[in-house]
Amino acid sequence: MKKVTRHEDLMAQYENPIAHACDMQEGQVYIADGWQKPAGFCDSAWESMSPFVMTLAHGGENIYDGWMKNPKSAMISCNDGFRPVSFLIEVIE
Repeated sequence: MKKVTRHEDLMAQYENPIAHACDMQEGQVYIADGWQKPAGFCDSAWESMSPFVMTLAHGGENIYDGWMKNPKSAMISCNDGFRPVSFLIEVIE
């Protein structure tokens, strides 16, 4: 996990307070086994990124035609509009 962003202004204006809405920390590393969500990984974040994980796990690369410098990787964010988390997905060879 690369970066956690917090949109405090949007949270104050629109969000009902939620305890532990996101407990992810920058620098955490998760290893997925194909389609299997890693233990302790956020369900919502997994829904956002699992198609990319599956594509890369099954030999796909160069997602979106040259988007990433490393063709066997993707940079994906979860769908939380208040505190999006950015994930670097890489193939482990």
